Amino acid sequence: MYAHDILNNPFLNKGTAFTMEERKKFGLIGLLPPHVQTLKEQAEQTYAQMQTKANNLEKRLFLMEIFNTNRTLFYYLFSQHLAELNPIIYDPTIADTIEGYSDLFVDPQYAGYLDINHPENIETTLKNAAGERDIRLIVVTDAEGILGIGDWGTNGVDISVGKLMVYTGAAGIDPATVLPLVIDAGTNREELRNNPNYLGNRHERVRGDRYYDFIDQFVQTAERLFPKLYLHWEDFGRSNAANILEKYRKEIPTFNDDIQGTGIVTLGGIFAAMDITGEKLTDQVYLCYGGGTAGAGIASRVLREMVSEGLPEEEAYKRFFMVDKQGLLFDDMDDLTPEQKPFAKKRADFPNADQLTDLLEVVKTVKPTILVGTSTNPGAFTKEVVEAMCENTERPVIFPISNPTKLAEASAQDLIIWSDGKAFVATGIPADTVSYKGVDYVIGQANNALIYPGLGLGMLASEASLLTDEMIGAAAHSLSGIIDITKPGAPVLPPFKYVGDVSIKVAEAVAKKAQEQGLALAEETDMVKAVRDFKWYPEY
Repeated sequence: MYAHDILNNPFLNKGTAFTMEERKKFGLIGLLPPHVQTLKEQAEQTYAQMQTKANNLEKRLFLMEIFNTNRTLFYYLFSQHLAELNPIIYDPTIADTIEGYSDLFVDPQYAGYLDINHPENIETTLKNAAGERDIRLIVVTDAEGILGIGDWGTNGVDISVGKLMVYTGAAGIDPATVLPLVIDAGTNREELRNNPNYLGNRHERVRGDRYYDFIDQFVQTAERLFPKLYLHWEDFGRSNAANILEKYRKEIPTFNDDIQGTGIVTLGGIFAAMDITGEKLTDQVYLCYGGGTAGAGIASRVLREMVSEGLPEEEAYKRFFMVDKQGLLFDDMDDLTPEQKPFAKKRADFPNADQLTDLLEVVKTVKPTILVGTSTNPGAFTKEVVEAMCENTERPVIFPISNPTKLAEASAQDLIIWSDGKAFVATGIPADTVSYKGVDYVIGQANNALIYPGLGLGMLASEASLLTDEMIGAAAHSLSGIIDITKPGAPVLPPFKYVGDVSIKVAEAVAKKAQEQGLALAEETDMVKAVRDFKWYPEY
């Protein structure tokens, strides 16, 4: 291998940290400035340079240059400043780089681009993208439902790259074992197709059998090439996401963050609220505001938990209400998705059915104790809605988890003030501590990154053959007990700065449950040891 090949390989490059012995050995004498730095010195210098950038987008573009040249330095820096850098490296700043991906394109970042028009190239693409690396984790998107910003075609590959950064930063998944992918099935966003710089297929999205056959061919090929693979689906559109997950989740180790991840972290927040009040989950009334992939996924997750706690399924469904663009969902509507149908109500049961297009009217009518927003409808949780929630229960659970910030249903500060400090609040984006009447309310973030990195670590360390509902339930339960919930103003979810500890706890819970269910195929039988041995650390 030539000296420059080492310097240009982000998995091997140490930059100025190559020792004099290494410089002699690899033919690097004279190719680097003479002073040898430590990893810590490199990180401090990089961090100081990042601080000079004008805004978060500029910071992200700078950090991506580090990522492209030296993975160890990038992850060392990220692990030192997880809470500060996560919103820059991932959501919400990543939304800007996705929108500008083709215009700003510099480096493919070891991603793979699967073209729906060339199914014959699936195997070649996966082999080329993996190179000699042993791939254990793939994040794949078709970029139809990116964050709160919709269909971004090939540009959406950035979400796969970013997601994997969080896996490594939060849970220590070895970056040499991961592969970000995009399935370019076209895009329905006309401005992209008309952009002369757009790098993806310039046709409308392919639907139906041709699309699903391509997905199937991809899954079969990936499973054959990478026998210990954990497959993560990210930001697929609402018409495809659940179908794909349902088809494969009982066959292979697989996970959809939008459907399952948000559900687990939300359930973890609800568990904490119940721990504080001493109430039972099975006594709650749940209102889902926003019936898309995430909203329906969260509602299903909470419902399954109620059933596992002893409530008959029919009774459980009576405690769930779903509001989407049409208002409260009724079973006579002809535009319901398969995920919405089980939650739809009979119109005849509601004398005021015609008025139930209004959220406030719905809250007054069905009297929910839990209100979760995934609508991307900014400001929907008004003062009147919050006051109505407080009439239904002493301590309502109100989680406006749409993101980015401009699409949130309410701010944490407004919810604390309007509820007179009674509401349990978690938001979809980072929120500052709210000081109200002498109490500092720390706001938990319903951030999937509290869950999916540890879930992945547990799956990979145990070599689990499937991800089951029981393993998901164990992950949600493991979120409690990390913070002292007896303190006034304590958050219902652990702050993101604890994500490293949280990930280990989630991984151990998942791995132990996999072993209990006879699904752990790893040679190591001590799951705590398996998790700790599998974790990668950024060091030279």
